[in-house]
Amino acid sequence: MKKRRRPNRLKENVLLLDMAAEGRCVARIDEKVYFVSGGVPGDRVDLLVEKDKKSFAEARVYRLLEPSADRIPAFCSHFGTCGGCKWQNLSYERQLELKTKQVKDAFERIGKITEGIWHPILPSEETQFYRNKLEYTFSDQRWLEEKDNDIEMREGMNGLGFHIPGRFDKILDVKKCYLQAEPSNSIRLWVKDYCEKNGLSFFNLRGQTGLLRNLMIRTTGIGQVMVLLIVTEFNKEVTDLLENLSESIPGIDSLQYLVNTKRNDAYSELQAVVFKGNAWVEEEMDGLKFRVGPTSFYQTNGRQASRLYQKVAEFTGVQSSDLVYDLYTGTGTIAQYIARKAGFVVGIEYVEAAVKDAVSNAANNGIANTRFFSGDMAKILTTDFEKDNGHPRIIVTDPPRAGMHPSVVASILEIRPEIIVYVSCNPATQARDIALMMDYYSVCEIQPVDMFPHTHHVENIVLLKNKK
Repeated sequence: MKKRRRPNRLKENVLLLDMAAEGRCVARIDEKVYFVSGGVPGDRVDLLVEKDKKSFAEARVYRLLEPSADRIPAFCSHFGTCGGCKWQNLSYERQLELKTKQVKDAFERIGKITEGIWHPILPSEETQFYRNKLEYTFSDQRWLEEKDNDIEMREGMNGLGFHIPGRFDKILDVKKCYLQAEPSNSIRLWVKDYCEKNGLSFFNLRGQTGLLRNLMIRTTGIGQVMVLLIVTEFNKEVTDLLENLSESIPGIDSLQYLVNTKRNDAYSELQAVVFKGNAWVEEEMDGLKFRVGPTSFYQTNGRQASRLYQKVAEFTGVQSSDLVYDLYTGTGTIAQYIARKAGFVVGIEYVEAAVKDAVSNAANNGIANTRFFSGDMAKILTTDFEKDNGHPRIIVTDPPRAGMHPSVVASILEIRPEIIVYVSCNPATQARDIALMMDYYSVCEIQPVDMFPHTHHVENIVLLKNKK
């Protein structure tokens, strides 16, 4: 075994001061800011500098000298290598404090917004096994962890797991994941074991060769399971794999496959094929049922999503005479949640398959006071659309992380509803968009929600009211 060389870019005895964007800590050395991965605010550490720019540097913890009072033991054996759950070595109480601070910083620094009533962040009731969907990647070049470097002859380079941060071609072979409840782990481990024993080829991300690409697993709150296998071709090997999976692990309600021959892993526009069972699984939330397909969007923390939607409905103050627009409606979950108290709800969504799910879900729930449209939000939401569908008293908007296009913000200001409830998974773009509305709207209430424990991600709900 080769002797490890001492790093030549070491900064010794550094105090980590605070948390910054993307879950990294902040340190200052000679008035220079260092963004540090792998640490907890309050740690005293030695740093290994990885990028050194003129105005800032990026580093990672090389050696922990004195742990922070907020540091706790990580529960996952993959911690430090896997790109998920980066905050599991930080107490949950401190995580909630930092997420609240993240939202406040975005509003004050980006949006210059200081008004409004701040509500305490809603913690997640489950901090492990809270996700209902995970996607894994097959690779014939798994990531070699530190323990693997001592092995002279490395065998078994196949991996089924998550991408290593910053390395698109390397996959961490996951042994146990604490994000999704059983049978998720059992299915993944069975699939990998079967494929290796039967010689099925794992994908090579650089060479674009191999049969097996991705594995997606959905589990629902009422106990249903979906498995989607993504391959480069459908053949007898795939048929045998799916047959054996359905026989070996009972209780899979939707077993599907999808052929992807593209150079990337995106598959939302591709057609999945049902091998056994239904084309969907069913979720239930506060008396509503939702059919969720392989490409449908549904909040990945279902129990916390229920609390989120309750707060959205509360902020709207919706009444039986109200017309509501639900922008970026997805499969219509918020729209149907509100429709039970509203006069009528109009939903708009970019993904056509999601709109089909929304229409189907509304029919299955006996909700007749909704209408859904699919297409580019910036092109659909116009004054002509308002003339055709009526003037809304309330607009609910829940855009993707990139926020709303400026033309969508302009259209909302043209429509000028009495109330806007803005839901976002990215407080920075949310604050940016709201800042564009401040001439006409007041920020009244802000409600952070923790949807993803042990990560730096935070959801946020804002109530805005027309100043006039």
